[in-house]
Amino acid sequence: MSLQYIPDVIYDAGQTGVGELVDRLFSKLEKLNSGQIIEVISNVPLVSEDLPTWIKIQNHTLLDRKDFGGISYYYIEKR
Repeated sequence: MSLQYIPDVIYDAGQTGVGELVDRLFSKLEKLNSGQIIEVISNVPLVSEDLPTWIKIQNHTLLDRKDFGGISYYYIEKR
């Protein structure tokens, strides 16, 4: 797997549901500086619908999403 983005932090959410994932992601993003990138890894299908919307509402940038065998990788740049 070739990454286009080099994350500053990796958050492996695994089977974490959307609500809990967003709560934890919010805390992790608070610790980052503007412009840093977090990679979020999830294998919960509903995350692909809800996470991009949450990112947009929070004014962060979804740089990319990649899917490999039921696992999604999200690259988010903190505003």
